[in-house]
Amino acid sequence: MIASGRTALGIELGSTRIKACLVDADDPARVLAVGSHEWENAFVDRRWTYALDDVWTGVRAAYAALVADVRRITGGELAAIDTIGAIGVSAMMHGYLAFDEAGELLVPFRTWRNTSTGPAAAELSDLLGTNIPLRWSIAHLRQAELDAEPHVPHVRALTTLAGYVHQRLTGRHVLGVGDASGMFPIDAATHDYDADLVARYDALASTPPLTTLLPEVLVAGADAGALTPEGAELLDPTGALRPGIPFCPPEGDAGTGMVATGSVAPRTGNVSAGTSIFAMVVLERPLAQQHHELDLVTTPAGDPVAMVHCNNGASELAAWVGLFVRFAEASGSPLPVDDVYGALFAEAVTGDADAGGLLSYNHLAGEPIVGTTEGRPLVVRTPDSSLTLGNFMRSQLYGVFATLSLGMRVLAEEGVALDRMFAHGGMFRTAGVAQRFLAGALSAPVAVGDTASEGGAWGIAVLAAYRLSGADGEAPASPLGAYLDERVFAGAALQIADPDPADVAGYAAFLDRYAAGLAAERAAVDAL
Repeated sequence: MIASGRTALGIELGSTRIKACLVDADDPARVLAVGSHEWENAFVDRRWTYALDDVWTGVRAAYAALVADVRRITGGELAAIDTIGAIGVSAMMHGYLAFDEAGELLVPFRTWRNTSTGPAAAELSDLLGTNIPLRWSIAHLRQAELDAEPHVPHVRALTTLAGYVHQRLTGRHVLGVGDASGMFPIDAATHDYDADLVARYDALASTPPLTTLLPEVLVAGADAGALTPEGAELLDPTGALRPGIPFCPPEGDAGTGMVATGSVAPRTGNVSAGTSIFAMVVLERPLAQQHHELDLVTTPAGDPVAMVHCNNGASELAAWVGLFVRFAEASGSPLPVDDVYGALFAEAVTGDADAGGLLSYNHLAGEPIVGTTEGRPLVVRTPDSSLTLGNFMRSQLYGVFATLSLGMRVLAEEGVALDRMFAHGGMFRTAGVAQRFLAGALSAPVAVGDTASEGGAWGIAVLAAYRLSGADGEAPASPLGAYLDERVFAGAALQIADPDPADVAGYAAFLDRYAAGLAAERAAVDAL
């Protein structure tokens, strides 16, 4: 199968890892090989960024690791891959990658994590009549103009990280509609940038017309170009990989998360937990009013979605786990990281339902939902709190979900109903614990599948396989939702956790204290 190229490859550039995932194009639930490379953002000149050289170092390393995995599973019979059925690229959404006429990057990549765009986001939200979050690409562009940054007159193209990698591999300046919806608002009827809102922006700004700057918008299954000779060399410097491989539209991590959890139909949703944490809920109807806690984005097929995005996810939890890993080493009884996670998560189950009065704020970066521009991780307790390991770990897990819960409250007030929430991300690998607590936090059933830790790399591989599902290279005959139900998740094994009433009540008490204690978090930002 690999030798004949009846495969689909997904590459996702996440916050801490770049992953490559090869699947059976006819049965995308079947993962054939994987590869990954660790990387990390940098805080340079008070901005979160990644160097573009590191993008290509990481992409090549992840692909080389996947080829090594192929070599291992084939016993060396396949030492390289010369062709693939289709490829897809996914990455962190939003942010600011601006290029000049010659295709040169004008300023270092500004990621979704930056929260310096407040004036622009407020101005555009009023002008466009829809919430424009701080991390959206259009907010970054407008803020650069408001700040009179010298590069702005030279901007001739704007894209996301997935769009950038896709363009270098294929030569096409395009973007999947889900990723594009985090750059500028999308018209649900046309599945393209909202023409009326584009006109309003163009009347305000001095930059070239938006339609000349932004990538062309494509829905899932569309032809998004093919691997060029230059792209093949970028991806595989050994020269084994041949050009001409078709690509699906590049997508953001939110869209691939929806695909990876099969949640693209109304009344379904998913939570993705990594460096950031966000929930995507597919809408049955438009929301009654604008909310600063909610983004309106789309599925990869273009259907409307309410997104609750929090800049801070599981990084602070991982830092505390690292502390216990080191303690185990110092005690002379070292343990693998996964074992430490398992032991600490199991201990969290023994904690009080309200975490014993402890509070944990996981804010390493600013958190727009609660109005902070910078982060200060905190653990807070009162003299009568019960400081036990179980309560401490439960408060850490609750803290990962807390800001998300504040946004989900707004959706509940809008009358948005959920039949089931799907969850994916590394913290759900430890069976049952984070999943159970999330069910309590959302007061809704939470499902986790076998691909919970593969996440978006597998999701974009599935979208690449979907690109191949049409006859003779034509657009797929089945809608994306039907394809996922019939070809991907029909036999999927899901573990479903229903909310425990004690967890629901305990978490509600924790969240009330958490909301009240945000004053301490804001004071820490001001004082430290």
